[in-house]
Amino acid sequence: MNKLSILLLAIIAFAFAATAQDTNSLKTDIGVFEARTGVVIVKGFGQIGSVAAGPVEISVRCKETTDVSIGQKTYGLTVELDGNPFPRARVLVDDNEIDPLLSGLNYLIKINYDVTALPGFEASYTTKAGLRMMANSLRKEGGVQYSLQYDDQLRIELTSVQMTQLYSLIAQARKNLDDIKAGK
Repeated sequence: MNKLSILLLAIIAFAFAATAQDTNSLKTDIGVFEARTGVVIVKGFGQIGSVAAGPVEISVRCKETTDVSIGQKTYGLTVELDGNPFPRARVLVDDNEIDPLLSGLNYLIKINYDVTALPGFEASYTTKAGLRMMANSLRKEGGVQYSLQYDDQLRIELTSVQMTQLYSLIAQARKNLDDIKAGK
């Protein structure tokens, strides 16, 4: 295969990856709100923190998006994945998804082998945009393994400490958004 063919394939693959990310953001209320045309949209954000998982950094940010023509605001957060071998991805989470996401993460963090009579299990929680948190074990001996996955990308392996840190960042984002909405 010549260099031009390889370059064209790489460009096409990149275009499809970018399209998939945009499609997933439109599955969220905040993504649809931000994609409107013909109006001025102001996107505010604030970094909460990040968790390093090997070569990948998982960052959490608060979001406040405003349509200035009518003063309407919508809130949420982004979970950003950045680092090799993963392409950078920003996953939107609607405000009304944050509490169920926290409940799902809390369940996964506390999960044990009593969840099933069978020797192995996989439990997961997935957001509207396709961010998937998982806990699994192949047998009743050994520990529970945690991971995070976005779309069809490879899984990012997490320790129980990293999973707990991610939970804490999302909980802090929830508190910050509640304070913003209350005018504090």
